[in-house]
Amino acid sequence: MRDLMGIMKQAQAMQERMASLQTELETVEVSGASGGGAVGVTMTAKGLVRSVSVDPSLLVPEEREILEDLIVAAVNDARGKAEAAAQERMAELTKGLPLPPGMKLPF
Repeated sequence: MRDLMGIMKQAQAMQERMASLQTELETVEVSGASGGGAVGVTMTAKGLVRSVSVDPSLLVPEEREILEDLIVAAVNDARGKAEAAAQERMAELTKGLPLPPGMKLPF
């Protein structure tokens, strides 16, 4: 029974650390870019876009579709970095826990 109590305490402590991590991920910012840096996006590790920057040379009305594609690419680049940052912090949180390989948290 002592082991069960220890597991319950570990689970409660992990739940508290998980809540803290979720709050932290709202403040972690990552940047993505495309077009050799002509388009940039900054977002939180939770996926909230904070800013978009566009080089003025791209503001040509006839090339609107190219700009739109570059913005999408920059957002996707930033999103990938945000997911990597979140996974990195999650790995720190779950270090030492006997979780099966490939199991992602939160459930």
